[in-house]
Amino acid sequence: MIWATALVFVLTVGILAMLGLRLWVRPRAAIDRVTATVVETANPVGHPSLAWRDLVNKLGSLVPSAPKDSTVMLRRLMRAGFRGPGALKMLYGSKAILGLVLPAMALAFIAKSDADPGLKVLFVVASFAAGFFGPNEYVRLRAKHRQKLIRKGLPNALDLMVVCVESGLGLDQAIVQVAKELQFAHPELSQEFGLMNLEMKAGNRRADALRNLAERTGVEEVKKLVAVLIQADRFGTSIAQSLRGHSEFMRVQTRQQAEERAAKLGVKLVFPIFFCILPSLFVVTVGPVLVRIVRDLIPMMVNM
Repeated sequence: MIWATALVFVLTVGILAMLGLRLWVRPRAAIDRVTATVVETANPVGHPSLAWRDLVNKLGSLVPSAPKDSTVMLRRLMRAGFRGPGALKMLYGSKAILGLVLPAMALAFIAKSDADPGLKVLFVVASFAAGFFGPNEYVRLRAKHRQKLIRKGLPNALDLMVVCVESGLGLDQAIVQVAKELQFAHPELSQEFGLMNLEMKAGNRRADALRNLAERTGVEEVKKLVAVLIQADRFGTSIAQSLRGHSEFMRVQTRQQAEERAAKLGVKLVFPIFFCILPSLFVVTVGPVLVRIVRDLIPMMVNM
């Protein structure tokens, strides 16, 4: 497998050389230095982590992507909490780097192994798939976890909003107050309400800001709350009454979901009980009897 190691070395060196020529070598600066032209360096040398981030961003900008896939990934990154201007480039750059580094490490690991060649090829392909699709799975899990946290903090936010509205505050001021109160208890939901407040301050209509809130989070309960607020604002009904009714609906729904999970618990416990608890119980209860039978009864029957 010497040729495989040499091939990986040549590919790695070639890729690093191309990236160095593309990103760091500056022919214009060299020409200006030779011709005694003054070159102003306004940007000081930053931290190595910043240089690594710039490298990943520039590598991600070189990765081709379809507009439809980019839109889907942008929505997923937004729901996961990655909302920087270079989040998509960072994702694509991470996929490209991991898709090259992990197969190279796999080749170096199995170079001197005596395993079957088919298994070696499968291991390399699996490492490439893990490196290329791993960032997507991480973003998906991060978005799912963030949605769970938002869903968990929504009942408290709704109760606080009802109290604020019934005390005389408007809906906008109530949202701002709820965002401040939930800053430490539920920071994800507080961040979403803060972004919604900033959108309204920037000039967006309240209905549009609410729809953007539902789109950013992707949580079904938030979409229902947004629909209630938009309908109440459109038809002129009482915001406090609408929020209180929706709060009661969410309490009933949460209670029903808890009862549903409790009803499913008995069915889910069948397999652990059957495969884990019953064998040990069988050994504890029947084991001593079997030992006595083997030790006493069988020799007695043989002697007869």
